[in-house]
Amino acid sequence: MRVCVCAKPLNTRIFPKQLCIFLLTMLKRISIVFLMNKLNTQRRAQIVAALVEGNSIRSTCRMTGAVLHTVLKLLNAMGCACAAYHHKHVRNLRVRRIQCDEIWSFVGSKAKNTGLDKKAQGWGDTWTWVAIDADTKLCVSYLVGARDAISADDFMKDCASRIRGRVQITTDGHKAYLDAVEAAFGENIDFAQVQKIFGAPSVEDQRRYSPATCIGCDVKVVSGDPDWKHVSTSYVERQNLTMRMSMRRFTRLTNAFSKKFDNHCHSVALYFMYYNFCRVHQSLRVTPAMEAGLADHIWSLEELIGLLDRSEIAAAA
Repeated sequence: MRVCVCAKPLNTRIFPKQLCIFLLTMLKRISIVFLMNKLNTQRRAQIVAALVEGNSIRSTCRMTGAVLHTVLKLLNAMGCACAAYHHKHVRNLRVRRIQCDEIWSFVGSKAKNTGLDKKAQGWGDTWTWVAIDADTKLCVSYLVGARDAISADDFMKDCASRIRGRVQITTDGHKAYLDAVEAAFGENIDFAQVQKIFGAPSVEDQRRYSPATCIGCDVKVVSGDPDWKHVSTSYVERQNLTMRMSMRRFTRLTNAFSKKFDNHCHSVALYFMYYNFCRVHQSLRVTPAMEAGLADHIWSLEELIGLLDRSEIAAAA
């Protein structure tokens, strides 16, 4: 360990005490870094539990005693492991009805306040596309990107690759779905759109940062023969609320928004893995993965953390 020596002579009566404090402080910092790099499963589970239950990165640090770098490093590792597991195992699903929607958030700053240099770094408006099985409440697919035709096409093709058999799809009135659904499913689809009709926002709604009141819905059949009783986006819109409550970076009117696009994606991947396999759905009394036949028990956080070991072994192989 290097100790800096001042060029001016120090008082010999206080120098030993100062040196002792300096050395003890350095040793304490080194021990903290060493412990954070060697987190056991229990400590990792504490951090992940805080993140998936709506806590911000810094509040997670205060609750668990972990440093910021450690929490972010664990989030990134868990995000990659969860995304890889979902990509490999959430497949060959027997689904009858799918509801799709997009939820808005932003990275760094809103698009209207973001310069071109920051947009090149991933700042600006970010949309998370979500497909929910209306029966099992399983998240079949998700995608983080822009709200454009390219993202819609990638999203729907990913949905189609995970589903077997004919399925009924209901989306909102976003025009990008029209070509995307046809390109992904062809004619083997029953497709309808629900376009909400909003009234003019009142002064009170604008002051409270509230959306305009929905005064009606326009339902349109796009292709196939969808069951009108199940043409709805209610479940996926309720999922949007769960996302905003469970991921602090999605909460409006806070400074907990994402600062990096990669961290935003990792947080979404971790959330959906926890939602599908670990979180018991209130109406189902089991997890969505159990209802869909992808799991035979409720995953513990320790099992979720175990995905890290699997990914490390796969990377080393």
